[in-house]
Amino acid sequence: MTTKLRQLLESIHPTRTLDETARCADEAINTFSAASAQITDWDEFVQCVVRFGMHVDGHVLHVDRMPEMGTDYGWGHYSKVLHEAYGPSGEKAAFEMARTGVDGGLYGVLRRFAEIQATKYADNEINGRISQFWQDLSTDEQLRAMDEYLAEYGHLISSEMTENGAARLRMGFPRVLSEHPRLMQRLGQIGRG
Repeated sequence: MTTKLRQLLESIHPTRTLDETARCADEAINTFSAASAQITDWDEFVQCVVRFGMHVDGHVLHVDRMPEMGTDYGWGHYSKVLHEAYGPSGEKAAFEMARTGVDGGLYGVLRRFAEIQATKYADNEINGRISQFWQDLSTDEQLRAMDEYLAEYGHLISSEMTENGAARLRMGFPRVLSEHPRLMQRLGQIGRG
């Protein structure tokens, strides 16, 4: 019999979440055409990032045509991704890369942008499924789910989390579940390595 926990873990498996959004992001990179491989004009760079951001979002969300957004609004939204990628002055650093060709140039900037967006979307999907799962369980079902998880995966979790009756794991169990796909992904990579 498949338990509710097993159903959740199957639905957030890395092949269905992390790997799938990464595949969509790669597809977006491969199908995007920038006017030039090197951009030296700030306004052209801003427009390119906004167009690319919409392109990535469309691929990851499986939307054929994203709603139009003005450049100012789009830049306000997508420049935050560049801050995540390159720090507080990320948009300036990214422009310098696109302008000079350093560190992969424009392609490197777009690749990093797509990776960050894909990770965000995968995390949102994973956390949304976990939140719904957790809220739908009674207290007894939550306790059983934690015990089931410990029995199946406890040997893969750090001893700090499992000592003292796994109190730390139990206190933050939804957070442990949110890390489960990455744990499975790392184990899969070790098996291939």
